[in-house]
Amino acid sequence: MGIGSMRAVSWAGVDRLEQRVVPIPGLGPGEVLIKISRVGICGSDLAIFRGQHARAQPGVIIGHEFCGTVADSNAPGAPPVGSQVAVRPLIVCADRGTVPMCRACASGNSHVCAALGLYGVDEPGGLAEYVAVRADALQLVSPDVAPELTALAEPLAVAVHAVSRSGLRSGDSVAVYGAGPIGLLTALVARYRGAGDVVLVEPNTWRRGVAERYGFTVLPFGAETPAEIRRRSAGNGADIVFDSAGHPAVALQLTETARIQGTIMIVGVYKSPPAVDLRTVNFAEHHVIGTRVYGRADFAAATELIETDALSLPDLPTTTFPLDAATDAFAAAARGEGCVKVLIDPSQNRGIA
Repeated sequence: MGIGSMRAVSWAGVDRLEQRVVPIPGLGPGEVLIKISRVGICGSDLAIFRGQHARAQPGVIIGHEFCGTVADSNAPGAPPVGSQVAVRPLIVCADRGTVPMCRACASGNSHVCAALGLYGVDEPGGLAEYVAVRADALQLVSPDVAPELTALAEPLAVAVHAVSRSGLRSGDSVAVYGAGPIGLLTALVARYRGAGDVVLVEPNTWRRGVAERYGFTVLPFGAETPAEIRRRSAGNGADIVFDSAGHPAVALQLTETARIQGTIMIVGVYKSPPAVDLRTVNFAEHHVIGTRVYGRADFAAATELIETDALSLPDLPTTTFPLDAATDAFAAAARGEGCVKVLIDPSQNRGIA
C-alpha cells in the first residue's frame, strides 16, 4: 500500500462487500480529513448490502455512523488536528450549492431537505481509514470519550430528535416498539427527560434481556401486547408510542396501544406502506407524527449526553470488528443479538498489507 493510499470497504453489489486500496482523499475548500476511529452499522447499511437501498450504487464506500480524529484541514476555524469529532453525515442544499434552496432548507429544517443525502450513500463514507468531510459536519467531542461511545452520536441523535418531536412531558407513559439500537436509545432518552412508565416491546429474547438490565419493563410482541400496555395505565393506553421497529405487524398495533388523544411517533422507516387503522386515529384523535434523522441541535445534545454519561452508554453491549472482517460484521448486525451495536475499526486489518 502506497504512502498516499488507504484501505476502504465498498458495496460491490447484492450481498457483496469489497476491500480495496484507494487514494487517500484530497481536500477541497472547507473540507477536513478525518482519520476514522469507529464506524457503526445500522439498518440502512444492511439495506444497502442487500441491494434494497434506492440511491446507493455499487462502488460507494459505505458507512454513515462514524467518528475519528482530525488529520488535516482546508477549513479555517475547523477543530485543530488531533481533535476527536463525531460526524453529522447529512448532505443538504447548502452543501451542494443548490440555488435556490428547497423550502425545508430555506426554513431552517435542512434535516428534511428535499434532496437529503448521506455520506456513505451519496458520497464516500466512513468504512475507510480516512474520509474527507465538510467542516460544517463536525461535532467536537471530548478526547476523554472512548471512540466506541463517540460512534453512538449519530443513532443517539435520532433518538433525541424523536423524543423532542413527541412533546414528551414529565410523567408521561411511554411505549417503545423495538429494542434494537434506536428503540433502546429512544427509551433511555425518554426516561432521562422525565417519562414515567416506560415499556419496551421486543420479540428477541436477548434484546429483551439487555433492556431489562437497563431497568425497563419489556414485553414480548404478540396479539395481547396492546392490552397489557393498557392494563398498566388503568385501561387508557400509553401517552406516547414510539414505533422504532418499522414492521407491518407493529403498525397494526400502534392505535390500540396509544391512549385517546395520545401521540404515535413513527421512528422506524418502513420498506413499503403498511396497513394502519386510520379509523381509530379519527375516533381517538391520535396525533401521528413522523420523524426523520435529526437537526444540528439534536446532534449536539446527543454528544453532550455521551460526554456526561447521562445514559450509562458504556453498559451498552458492542462488538468491534477489523476492517477486513466487514462481511462478518454485517452478518452480526443482521442477527440482532449478542451485541446491540456492531462497530468496525478501520485501523485494524488482518489481511491486506
